[in-house]
Amino acid sequence: MFVLLLILIAALFGLGFFDAFWWVAAAVLIFGFVHYGRSGAGGRSGGDGSEYREYRDYRDRQARWARRYSRQRRGRWNRQDRRDGEHHR
Repeated sequence: MFVLLLILIAALFGLGFFDAFWWVAAAVLIFGFVHYGRSGAGGRSGGDGSEYREYRDYRDRQARWARRYSRQRRGRWNRQDRRDGEHHR
C-alpha cells in the first residue's frame, strides 16, 4: 500500500509539470499521509493507546507519592496548624 501511494505521488508530481493542479493533488495526498499516518487512526500515536497508558502511569505514580507523603507529614502539619491558630488569637 505504501509503495502504491509513493508511485501515485510521484506520478502526480510528474504530471504537475503540465498542469499545476496535479502538484496540488500530490501535496494533498502527502499532507493526508503525514497528518493521519499509515494506520488511518489519526494522530501520531497510531491509535495504540500508548499516550494514555503513559499518562495513566504518571498519574498513578503522582497519586502514590501524594498518599505516602501526606501520611508521613500529617502529624507535623496538624501541629503547625495548631500553633498558627494559637498565634492568631
